Amino acid sequence: MRLKLVKENTNFDFFGRWKLWLGISLLMMMIGFGSYLYQGLNFGIDFRGGTTIRTESTQPVDIAAYRDALEGLELGDVSISEVFDPNFRDDQNVAMIRIQAQDGQEAVTVDTIGVLETALHSIDPDMKFPSVESVGPKVSGELIKTAALAVVLAIGAVLIYIWLRFEWQFALGAVAALVHDVVLTIGVFSELQIKFDLAIIAALLTIVGYSLNDTVVVFDRVRENLRKYKKKPLAEVLNISINETLSRTVMTSVTTLLALTALFVLGGDVIRGFVFAMIWGVIVGTYSSVFVASTILLYLGVKRDWSKTDPKAGGQYANIDA
Repeated sequence: MRLKLVKENTNFDFFGRWKLWLGISLLMMMIGFGSYLYQGLNFGIDFRGGTTIRTESTQPVDIAAYRDALEGLELGDVSISEVFDPNFRDDQNVAMIRIQAQDGQEAVTVDTIGVLETALHSIDPDMKFPSVESVGPKVSGELIKTAALAVVLAIGAVLIYIWLRFEWQFALGAVAALVHDVVLTIGVFSELQIKFDLAIIAALLTIVGYSLNDTVVVFDRVRENLRKYKKKPLAEVLNISINETLSRTVMTSVTTLLALTALFVLGGDVIRGFVFAMIWGVIVGTYSSVFVASTILLYLGVKRDWSKTDPKAGGQYANIDA
């Protein structure tokens, strides 16, 4: 007996309310973009520059006591948060102290770190400091530019790849879906003010690849059905193609989400931001492959008789397999 998340021969009408789906996507993108303009991203130490100190103690973390101990050190804005992880021992209490780069300094000096550790030892003489990470503001500024460039180049490469493999209408639909996924992911990180660091950039690039894979599967079936059903309206061909690949799409997404959920719960705080971005990306990527990429293709239209050469259709490389 095989597990089936989607019944065979489904016949959902995905384009009966295509304006509603596009409207929802545009609204969510506007909210995310507005949040980014209003409050920005909560950049991690990778992008802001500064020092992150991880503490470990057998005593419960008292953030107020930590803050009082550091208040006289004149370190400026100091962020203190307790770290929770189901893998920690009962007597393992971990906190994360983030100190922004000081004016005129690349990072917090070694002497300052020593004074900070001495101050915290007044709370718990046996407190340990497993890790101290520092990033200069110049390096962090370059990382922001490089990260943005990496995402833009990845989307540009996708545009060229889809254009060569299918047609330019398919390429614009796929890129619209990828931009949709990236904007919504950045938007949710801005809304929730989750720490945004280099791991999230890696997640964004992974989301681009995952969403593209889903979109290409649908577009491959669309291309086959365009040849098979030459007289059916494009909307009907798209519906048939999405329904035929729906079982694969849902099964892939659900199994991926199961693994990501396990990582989110048990993986610890170090990768939790990355995993959250991946979970969100899988959800919006699956949505965009069905409701955004295909809807853009429906709006733009596509050449139906592929037996004739039409230089304006951009299909001269449509039969290339990659």
